[in-house]
Amino acid sequence: MVAYQYKFAKVLNVREQEKSETELAYKESVHMFEKVATELYELLKKQEDTVDAQNNRLTAGLSIDQIHHYSNFIEGLQKRIDVVQKEVIQARSKMNWFEEKLVEKSLEVRKFEKMKEKDFEQFNEEQKRLETIQLDEISSIKFQNKEIR
Repeated sequence: MVAYQYKFAKVLNVREQEKSETELAYKESVHMFEKVATELYELLKKQEDTVDAQNNRLTAGLSIDQIHHYSNFIEGLQKRIDVVQKEVIQARSKMNWFEEKLVEKSLEVRKFEKMKEKDFEQFNEEQKRLETIQLDEISSIKFQNKEIR
């Protein structure tokens, strides 16, 4: 019996490797997105807490210097928040791009796997057909040998 060998095995291996690389890049982009999004959350929380603290202190009475200090601090936080928000948007779009690429690579690999399955089925059917022909030939040779005797 002949051993099965898929004619696109090398292509399938390359596609699987590309898929693995894309999957790693996607996981890294998800990690970076989570990191930047967490930083943004912490900055927003810090800003909210600072505004609350300022409002609480305003009711108790604050000096002009303290008000000025809080305002500068909140303004600095807002600038940092704006920068991190842009980073979050970039990280999200990068993550989405890698997700799309991963889906594409997965579909490519799946197509080649389906082709391999169909090719293997055809191979098995051809092997069965050849085996049947061979058995028929053996049977007819045995039958002819019996008639000659």
